[in-house]
Amino acid sequence: MRKKSLERIQLPLKINIEIHLKIFSQILNTIPRPYLIKLSYFVRPILASFLKGDKYTDPIDGRSFKKFLPYGYGEQRPNVLSPSTLSLERHRLMWLYLQNKTDFFTAKKKVLHMAPEQCFLPIFKKMKNLDYTTADLYSPIVDVKADILNLPFEDSSFDMVFCNHVLEHIEDDNKAMKELYRVLKPKGMGIFQVPQDLSLEKTYEDFSITSEEERKKHFGQYDHVRIYGKDYFDRLRKVGFKVEEVDYSKTISDKMVDKYRLTKGEILPVCLK
Repeated sequence: MRKKSLERIQLPLKINIEIHLKIFSQILNTIPRPYLIKLSYFVRPILASFLKGDKYTDPIDGRSFKKFLPYGYGEQRPNVLSPSTLSLERHRLMWLYLQNKTDFFTAKKKVLHMAPEQCFLPIFKKMKNLDYTTADLYSPIVDVKADILNLPFEDSSFDMVFCNHVLEHIEDDNKAMKELYRVLKPKGMGIFQVPQDLSLEKTYEDFSITSEEERKKHFGQYDHVRIYGKDYFDRLRKVGFKVEEVDYSKTISDKMVDKYRLTKGEILPVCLK
């Protein structure tokens, strides 16, 4: 009898959660990104409290939840967006790599972060070992308004450069890569994640496709201009980078891959100068 009563309570709660997640998914697809960034500062504490649990953990802040949020333009990926930091699979993978395989959190470094992710920004800014600069052309939360095709920094300025999910928006990605290489110090390191289809030998791009609807159909998102294939790493090598194709998820147990909500087999492009 007690079990049936508990089930009657849990069912409406589960339905209520699913309704809220569906509404959240619709918001992601309709509100422009700059406004989403501002709105998220108010929404995050509510979401984190609402979904508090112990099934999944965000390694960036160590908080655990019964469920992560869905995310994706058009077709949603379920259970991937952390309610607390708003990190995605790729962010959590990069965090774990930096934490376990580099001296990023301990050594003195001058860092450039292009289009900084919200899950990293407040943490990196507070790190006393970093001289940390953020830059972007459109983001409302950066230090420097800058065009990646013409960065306002001296040659060999930074020990580390992060530029994630930016290059797929840029038609002249070769020039952007050259700028990233130029501002990185010799022996410096960069991480430049992009959406990548490893079933493609060559990158698919067609600059005659200009409408948002057609770009979404061909490239997966309305403001993308290509889908990178396996040759992405060689594109980086052509401008001078030594590229390590790091499958860091391979070093993590299947249990923890699920616990952290990572994507098994995702490759981190670790670029050295």
